[in-house]
Amino acid sequence: MIKAEKINKSYGALHVLRDVSLAIGQGEVVSIVGASGAGKTTLLQILGTLDRADSGSILYGDVDVTRLKEKELARFRNEKIGFVFQAHHLLPEFTAVENVMIPALIRGDKPEVARKRAQELLGMLGLADRAAHKPAAMSGGECQRVAVARALANSPMVVLADEPSGNLDSQHARELHELFFRLRKELGQTFVIVTHNEELAAMADRMITIKDGHNE
Repeated sequence: MIKAEKINKSYGALHVLRDVSLAIGQGEVVSIVGASGAGKTTLLQILGTLDRADSGSILYGDVDVTRLKEKELARFRNEKIGFVFQAHHLLPEFTAVENVMIPALIRGDKPEVARKRAQELLGMLGLADRAAHKPAAMSGGECQRVAVARALANSPMVVLADEPSGNLDSQHARELHELFFRLRKELGQTFVIVTHNEELAAMADRMITIKDGHNE
């Protein structure tokens, strides 16, 4: 489903990624691990089209996203890729349901359609009773589940998560990890997760290690 071939990325004299190649299948949960500074987040950002590689190709199905122009890329990203970051990045002035609606509204969905989908996702994630709450009125674990719902709003091909449980205590981290696997089972959702959490990394179908710019 997703195939990266010989990805290279440098920042000045620092060669962060060196000929990284990988393939991710539909419905896989893949963890990316490695020491701090190894290039894990850089790889995730390139896979997510938030950054461009210096060379190499990334295919989503038969679409080579490295060849898309910026406007095409922005639309592709909105429709096909969901993101979950270490900080939930919810907009504080909006309620949970409004935050989850945002990707669908950007895509051009009618507000009533976007709201219905957002409410369904919040219900699936056990947050139906928090839909009208703003982030300040929710726990860290609840906010991160809202962020997961937002990532799923447009039924993406893949959800890319960068240290998604990094700001959570052990109980909420465990709940979030279990949620990813439940969503894979119920929705067939694909996840690629950068993590230092050994428990989450070990739960994945596959673990990709980045070391000295190379993947193992």
